[in-house]
Amino acid sequence: MKNIKHFRILVMGRANAGKTTILQRVCNSMDKPEIFDGEGNKVYSSGHGHHDIKHELVFKSNPGFVFHDSCGFEAGSTQQFDQMRSFVVDHAATKRVNDHIHAIWFCIPMTDCHRAVTAAEKKFFNECDTGHVPVIVLLTKVDALYLTAVRELLDEGLTVVEAKERAIEKQEKLLEKWLAYVKDELDKCKYPPKGFVTLRKMHQESADCTVLMETTANFMNEEGLQKLLISTQQSSIQLCIEYAVSK
Repeated sequence: MKNIKHFRILVMGRANAGKTTILQRVCNSMDKPEIFDGEGNKVYSSGHGHHDIKHELVFKSNPGFVFHDSCGFEAGSTQQFDQMRSFVVDHAATKRVNDHIHAIWFCIPMTDCHRAVTAAEKKFFNECDTGHVPVIVLLTKVDALYLTAVRELLDEGLTVVEAKERAIEKQEKLLEKWLAYVKDELDKCKYPPKGFVTLRKMHQESADCTVLMETTANFMNEEGLQKLLISTQQSSIQLCIEYAVSK
């Protein structure tokens, strides 16, 4: 493990799932990541958020993490899916330790909760064997369910004041419902995810990523990788302390 310089994560999911924002919170940064090709040469983005999956996304605030972006493949894009699967297989099995991907974060936004599990998600979890690399599903933009809750309460005949009073409780019930639905659908697949995390208020600079880090670490198949992740992450000093004590 001493030879591994970076903790490498592939971030997947459709466009506008909040992927970049999550990476910023994980790395305690408000800046955009720098982008490098596989040879370490800096790549200048077009600004449209479209990256080659092979490109490395690195934040100056925490260069210990290297991220790859799947760029939101859709169900109909066979070529894009094949490129993604080839990348996953190559980087999961490579003998070059610094090219290994160590975890995959699959983002599903709650802004589009009625399309939480589409053909694209089912295709990935049925056809993409990630081997020993754990896939964690991230329910993103959970805060959007607040407005959904208010609308549903208004439809039930409540006043605006009453709806706002009960909206948080309703939001939690909606989150439970959609999380259960996503788990049920993906657990039926051939290669189901290892874990599920719900992320709140990621648009806030002070957002807490502890549960995401903890869940990812728990599914590492080697203690050395757990240690690498915990030491690399900057979002929770408490997590570093808890890990040190437990070991």
